[in-house]
Amino acid sequence: HPKGRLRTREALAKSYSPLFNRTLDPETEVITSAGANEGLYAIFAGFLDDGDEVILIEPFFDQYIANITMNGGVPVYVPLRPHGDTNEIMSSRDWKLDINELRSKITPRSKILVFNTPHNPVGKVFSEEEMLEIAQVVKEHNLLLVSDEVYDRLYYKPDVHERIANLPGLWERTITVGSGGKTFGTTGWRVGWSIGPKNLIKTVLAAQTRIVFCVNSPLQEAIGISIEEADTHDYYEKNIALYEQRREKLCKALSDAGLPYTIPQGSYFILANTKRINIPENYEYPEVLNGRPRDFKVCYWMAKEIGVVAIPPSEFYSEENRHLGEDYARFAFCKTDETLEAAAKALLKLKKYIK
Repeated sequence: HPKGRLRTREALAKSYSPLFNRTLDPETEVITSAGANEGLYAIFAGFLDDGDEVILIEPFFDQYIANITMNGGVPVYVPLRPHGDTNEIMSSRDWKLDINELRSKITPRSKILVFNTPHNPVGKVFSEEEMLEIAQVVKEHNLLLVSDEVYDRLYYKPDVHERIANLPGLWERTITVGSGGKTFGTTGWRVGWSIGPKNLIKTVLAAQTRIVFCVNSPLQEAIGISIEEADTHDYYEKNIALYEQRREKLCKALSDAGLPYTIPQGSYFILANTKRINIPENYEYPEVLNGRPRDFKVCYWMAKEIGVVAIPPSEFYSEENRHLGEDYARFAFCKTDETLEAAAKALLKLKKYIK
């Protein structure tokens, strides 16, 4: 069925009802998608007209851009900015959104605001106070809110992931997107979901029926079973504890190498500040990196010479704001202990290149 397997939707409704403080209807308020990414595409396909503007908080998941522009939308950007000394270890809560800067981006063409918490790649878990400010802007300007919460089950004490759809007046205008791939480490299965009020979900369903028609049934069923089992075997709590250990291993490895970083409150990414890395001046890069920001060159050099692969986060910014990401590299700790230990050993080779 284009809505998704009944067992999967019922499992989602049962699991998420207490988290949304309401009884979710699996027939009208829950839909599965071919991964969260296709779910986002279906939302944009269903709601955007040519020239409609979509506000993105930078840095952002890079797939947003094509999903928006292929459906006639125009991305508009407002960045998170670090507050404090970025040459020292800091928390992802220190990356803040200027609410007045957000307001300045609103135009008569503004239609959707995309909100992501826990955040990729910063790892920020937005506080209720921060979300209330965003919610006020959304309501004032009658925007649709798309809340990308694919890391909703992965946050670290003392922080707690709060759902923006639960704030006063937000349920009626919010679609929350989730991911079986992120929740259970099965990204290749391509099973995600969207949760929201009936009148919004029916539009997503109409679009999805034309995009993929339906999601593969066996893996939907498997995700449904996984959700059922997770709620009865403390899976989420155990998984968080496991990832906390992995986070600490990677944080220690970066500290030992001499790199400052942002400690994530959620997700499984760490942004490290690479500004102190002094790459030899005559180092040769492939032509494809010509004109790219510094982080692309640092990540290329690190992969080749240090043996550790990281992502250049300037790719998660608009062209005009890429300079905000060029002094960072994104590391992931969704890895085995063996891989993390090997990375820690390799990262020690950085010490002789640190200013």
